[in-house]
Amino acid sequence: QVLLVESGGRLVQPGESLRLSCAAPRLIFSTFTTYDMGWYRQAPGKQRELVATVTPGGSATYADSVKGRFTISRNNSRKTIFLQMNTLQSEDTAVYYCNARNDRNEESWGQGAQVTVSS
Repeated sequence: QVLLVESGGRLVQPGESLRLSCAAPRLIFSTFTTYDMGWYRQAPGKQRELVATVTPGGSATYADSVKGRFTISRNNSRKTIFLQMNTLQSEDTAVYYCNARNDRNEESWGQGAQVTVSS
């Protein structure tokens, strides 16, 4: 199990931007660079859904609902990934979870960061 520490969640107004961070402080650099990393979210009463993923090499994929608004990135030297969220909408309100998956498909999850979009 990998320790993942998320930060950055808070209340914002519609149209605003927010950046989430997820660090893996106990992984060594060479191990972190082998992990696929991602962000998922779970809104009240809904199932957890994929938001975005990034491979060790930096290739990203996105859910259709966030394409063009969200950007996932990683800084391997800091063992951290980011989710830049622009033009936030009320439908983006959810708990956002960081995910790490190794080459054996073993997954770890962060504790979650609450993002609330409301006027």
